[in-house]
Amino acid sequence: MTEFDVKRPLARPPVHPGEILREDVFPALGLSISEASRRLGVSRQQLHRILACTHPITVEWALRIGRLVGNGAGLWLRMQQNHDLWRTEQGLKGELEKITPAEAPPART
Repeated sequence: MTEFDVKRPLARPPVHPGEILREDVFPALGLSISEASRRLGVSRQQLHRILACTHPITVEWALRIGRLVGNGAGLWLRMQQNHDLWRTEQGLKGELEKITPAEAPPART
């Protein structure tokens, strides 16, 4: 898989990694939910929660998925982080706007 940098701010939320697994990765690999859960060493229920986008990709999950898919854990963690960051920024937008950025003191010469 090719990885692309995304410039902020996004007008739409980043896709949850579970959706990418469900819609793109598993079908491309010809993996059913049962087969994927067996290979990942997790229950089908656990995998369904990820694929339903109700649970995040944790470090453990990223390691498992990265190994199965062959692209490492970092990509999956970054996708989850981008998803979480966007959602949290949207929720805190008003509060964040009230925070005045600190300025560095002038350098001594």
